Amino acid sequence: MEKRPIIALDFATMEEVLQFLAHFPKEESLFLKVGMELFYAKGPDCIRTLRALGHDIFLDVKVHDIPNTAYHAMKSLGKLDIQMTNVHALGGIDMMHAAKEGLVEGAKTAVPKLIAVTQLTSTNNQMVHLEQKINQDVHESAYHLAKMTELSGLDGVVCSAQEAKTIHRLTTDAFLCVTPGIRLETDAIGDQKRVMTPKKARMNQADYIVVGRPITTKANPYQAYQTIQTQWSEVK
Repeated sequence: MEKRPIIALDFATMEEVLQFLAHFPKEESLFLKVGMELFYAKGPDCIRTLRALGHDIFLDVKVHDIPNTAYHAMKSLGKLDIQMTNVHALGGIDMMHAAKEGLVEGAKTAVPKLIAVTQLTSTNNQMVHLEQKINQDVHESAYHLAKMTELSGLDGVVCSAQEAKTIHRLTTDAFLCVTPGIRLETDAIGDQKRVMTPKKARMNQADYIVVGRPITTKANPYQAYQTIQTQWSEVK
């Protein structure tokens, strides 16, 4: 897949999604993230609609359950025409193994990339120490979960761009780092904690960036997308 910025469709209805996409040239194929808000509201039909428009899909549902449930959930998702989906690495190695098996079994043709969330980019050290009772800092926890994910046979992780370079050093060259929490220097951080600009994310070896509000809330979303894409692609 071409490494375009992934646009997070933070909308509750397909009407909002289509109004947003109307700002983009019809012939331009985008990489779109469908999250829980939209997928829970509209289900597989929203995937079919977006694929019919020529767009690639990262289905961001963060499966986290017992191995048997994860297996059957991913077997169902594998039947959809998506390019990427995910689980939570904190579900453990057995769960990630089962999820990958289910996805492979359910896939009609090409198997979607399966990645695992390490630590959410809204998580900081205080939350890791006080709420999760993990003695490592948030970055060390993400590195550990990335190594678990690779051991489980998955294709990569969702992590902060701050962690991408080290994760690449600890894993194989083909292992993907998909990084949300991307902000331009002029953007509000919002509820994110570990953020980075597109340019710095590329310099830190992120493979994909996921961008939501810095595009979706702008008066001219396509112009915002082009700005981010330019910053992302100008680093070689």
